Amino acid sequence: MRSHDHRLIGAAKNIPVNPQTPVFSFSPIVLPFSDRPLDLDLKVTAPATGDALPIILLSHGQGRSNNLNSLEGYTPLAEFWAAHGFVVIQPTHLSSLSIPVEAPPKGNEYYWKDRAQDLVRILDEIDTIEAAVPGLKGRLDKTKVAVAGHSLGSWTASLVLGAKNIDSRDGTAFEKFEKRIKVGVLLTGTGNAGEDLSDMGRLIVPFYGPDFSEMKTPALIVCGDQDVSPHLTTRGADWHADSYHLSPGPKDLLWLKGGKHGLGGVSGWDAAETQDESPELLGAVQRLTLAYLRSALYDDNSWDKALDALKQLGELGTVESKR
Repeated sequence: MRSHDHRLIGAAKNIPVNPQTPVFSFSPIVLPFSDRPLDLDLKVTAPATGDALPIILLSHGQGRSNNLNSLEGYTPLAEFWAAHGFVVIQPTHLSSLSIPVEAPPKGNEYYWKDRAQDLVRILDEIDTIEAAVPGLKGRLDKTKVAVAGHSLGSWTASLVLGAKNIDSRDGTAFEKFEKRIKVGVLLTGTGNAGEDLSDMGRLIVPFYGPDFSEMKTPALIVCGDQDVSPHLTTRGADWHADSYHLSPGPKDLLWLKGGKHGLGGVSGWDAAETQDESPELLGAVQRLTLAYLRSALYDDNSWDKALDALKQLGELGTVESKR
């Protein structure tokens, strides 16, 4: 972390945040599971000081990069959240291009079921993880757990927040709701299936049949208004907001002006896969998600303050809410 904001952060600097502290990262933590074809590798990023620290489970996406879509990615989010008081735990899912594992079986394309199970595994082994990180033992508040995910990771997060998948090929239902998770952040989430999927989308995610009707856990859905994904859907950027519109409240929907699928660069610094590289846009994502998570877990006014600031910064984006 730097001791100052990026010089190109622009209007995002006006979104208030609490003071930051130095952070450290520790990886890999290697957890073996008999029902997983490969050990689960984790990275933990934590503030150097503080106690009763809340936890964020961060699920990576499925882009084309060889390393960012693993525990090696999403440093812009992990370090920022940690600098402001969270412990961030990042798994490398079986779908990552960075690990040697056989292709998934039919029905579990991209190991999508295992991705959700990884988040449950982390919580089941949270005491082991805490003890494995030097200087962390006794500093976690295990009652305050959030989940965040980007792209395919947002679908992973949706499942533990209460969404279900109904496979259109055989009607098989899958759910992995995790009551220990109290709040979520879905970054460029996946939308409705059926006729809303493009022909290519049906080939890419043949298993995909979301049902958001029981996704009752509070969540912030973050979308870019330029995030058009014809490889997945026949619709426009609004497709990525379906998890907001099709789920019950409480939910909040953040539209970022000019944002594409990378949301300014959430997956990595100066990453080639980011089509909308912007320290300002990234700064808005960092600060607004932080404010949302703090208010959701501590019932403070961080989110209200952030929304008041955003109302004066129309060039960045807008928020709508339902309760």
